[in-house]
Amino acid sequence: MNKIVIIGTALLILLQSVNIHFKDLVELGQLVEHYQFHNEEYGDNFMVFVSKHYGELKASHSEKHQEEQKEHEKLPFQHQTQCAQPLVFVLGSDNFINSRSEIPVTTKGNFHYQIFYSLIWGDGPFQPPKFA
Repeated sequence: MNKIVIIGTALLILLQSVNIHFKDLVELGQLVEHYQFHNEEYGDNFMVFVSKHYGELKASHSEKHQEEQKEHEKLPFQHQTQCAQPLVFVLGSDNFINSRSEIPVTTKGNFHYQIFYSLIWGDGPFQPPKFA
């Protein structure tokens, strides 16, 4: 059951990311019927059909064939969408209110590092003798 839910969610996200709605999937039958009509009536192959209804030949095809306008409105992928993604920047209220200059002031920390151990033999155990 978990796998079905995960696969369904993944497919939903995939289809929405390429702007395919559930209504478009339901209307695919209308697309096939209209393609068969174009194939029989005008002899169009699939690429010409797609160009006439979704591509560069769409305007001229709509002007020439006004009687098919009702059928064209039933085809899938005809919706217009606008994508608006507002960007929101959240500043911490302390940083914004208490800042008095545009240049951040750096403060020195009150700490230092001190070595609290010493080596018995100086720099290392395998150093040559300094006094002979």
